[in-house]
Amino acid sequence: MRPKKLKWKKELLDLSFLLPALLLFLFIIIVPLISGVRFTFTDWDGMSPVQNFVGLKNYRTVFTDKDLLEPIRNTVLFTVVTVVAINVIGLALAMMVVREFRGVNVVKSIIFIPLVVSLVLVSQMWMYVYSDFFGMLGIDSPLIHKETAMLGLCLMSIWREMGLAMIIYLAALKGVPADMYEAATIDGANFWQRFRHVTVPFIAPAFTYCIPLWLAAGLRQYDYSFVATNGGPGHASESVAFYIYNYLFPYNKVGYGQTVALVYLVVCILISNLVTRALRKREIEL
Repeated sequence: MRPKKLKWKKELLDLSFLLPALLLFLFIIIVPLISGVRFTFTDWDGMSPVQNFVGLKNYRTVFTDKDLLEPIRNTVLFTVVTVVAINVIGLALAMMVVREFRGVNVVKSIIFIPLVVSLVLVSQMWMYVYSDFFGMLGIDSPLIHKETAMLGLCLMSIWREMGLAMIIYLAALKGVPADMYEAATIDGANFWQRFRHVTVPFIAPAFTYCIPLWLAAGLRQYDYSFVATNGGPGHASESVAFYIYNYLFPYNKVGYGQTVALVYLVVCILISNLVTRALRKREIEL
């Protein structure tokens, strides 16, 4: 009985260290989320004390709202481009600096530094680059054209985030046994064969971490659209998160905005879980 009692005490002690974070998460995330569900059944404007019950009207509107299609397309484009580019560039950079050479730490620092810059400042910096530097070269800013606005925002995100991807993949590459490469080379494997059959299986956990990380970041993208373009030109760079913000605040349609947010939250959770499970399954197969 005594060892069992000591085990319970240890588990309670371990839980006590997590308790402050759990309470913070509960009162900042869970409680507002649950309390906000009731607004989805009302036409509340966020200001008036009157909240008229509208039943499932807001939910029906979400699935018939044609204005929501463009933010969805913009968000999907941003997510796909950034997830692919950040992971590919990050892995390529990691493979370049995995071997020690003079100045390698300086190179790593230069690539990683953009990550410490805030999203707002990154947006301001790239607005200047697009308007002034591109202008000196006779190139129009991509942010002023509907066809290229989202790609301009993608470039901001890629520049900022690729350093973190590099560090994660670099840590994974450091764990690949050197003798595996030597054995593959002796067997006559070329670079791509070594990459496919040796590198990829060993760094699979890094893919499982990185891809969902930037998938979630892309799906909730808001800062770049708000600061750099304010959703423009027109609605060409309006993300779903920015669309929700507009309905919650400037448009004062909290009932509908909260409904879109709740439905989108469920969609994001489903997508993230499906992708994560697929990557973990692939990781086990490798």
